[in-house]
Amino acid sequence: MTTVFLTGASGFLGSHLLRELREAGCEVRAMSRRAESDDAIVAHGALPVRLDLSDRAALVSAINGCQAVFHAAADTSLWRRQAAVQSATNIQGTENLLYAAQSVGVKAFLHTSSVSAWSHLLHGVVDESVPQRGGDSWVNYERSKYLGEQAVRRADVPWIVFNPSHILGPGDRHNWARLIMMVDSEKLPGIPPGAGAFADVREIARAQVCAWQLQRFGQSYLLGGEHASFVDFVHRIGTALGRHTPRKATPAWALMAFGRLSDAWSRISGAEPQITPEAAALTSHRLQVDSSKARRELDYRETPLDTLLADTLAWMQQQAMIGRGTR
Repeated sequence: MTTVFLTGASGFLGSHLLRELREAGCEVRAMSRRAESDDAIVAHGALPVRLDLSDRAALVSAINGCQAVFHAAADTSLWRRQAAVQSATNIQGTENLLYAAQSVGVKAFLHTSSVSAWSHLLHGVVDESVPQRGGDSWVNYERSKYLGEQAVRRADVPWIVFNPSHILGPGDRHNWARLIMMVDSEKLPGIPPGAGAFADVREIARAQVCAWQLQRFGQSYLLGGEHASFVDFVHRIGTALGRHTPRKATPAWALMAFGRLSDAWSRISGAEPQITPEAAALTSHRLQVDSSKARRELDYRETPLDTLLADTLAWMQQQAMIGRGTR
């Protein structure tokens, strides 16, 4: 049986990757940092391995005997106060994992990067041929994802890189789920003026396993979905849940001004801001992603947004995350 090592298994995308790998017949060793993560990993038939990405020796021991590494763990914070910790995870943690993979002769390294490696500094449609700008970004998340990806591309191990856009789907507890819960409680204060490509988490996981099986080494894949403005997205949620939502987007300048004020106050209070300047910049950007390479080579499917949203809302209802029923 093929043995793989997986990071981020208790996270949104990682949990779907774990299911896909188990369904493909793999034995999975999954990195875990908490007892509750251990339980979830065991429930999916995998072996939890308690360690941290900062511990090279422990990583070498954990990966020894594995044929592939799937690296889905990441720090997605948009608060500059967390920048050092974020860089330690997204850059140094990736470098440590690569070191361990190379040390024991792993045959494949599958890395989940992000479309953010291109940065909000770019405009227009992004495909794999467009040079990335994440290294120039003042947003540490973008910069750290870019630098982590560059470490993979330099590594002496067969690699494949994946760059998902806005990930949506069943299993989301922290990402778009937070916005959906605010719409459900009619507490969403405003709508950002940007737009995104909404990708199905299940299809992202399936595409990663497919790329590995096809041995598409040295390739990168943008994994996007249906494009929609955030105003359109929020209105679809409101309609599905029967909730009132703001009618128009908050102007980008107003969102940034609020982000800067919140950031300044956080330096006094020590509390994480509701909106940071980084979050304001990213949610004011109009992201456009071309997934044609993944569709062509991996049979990647872009789930229609209404279908993807319905599946997400149904799962959140089952989990009692949203409460009064949908229409």
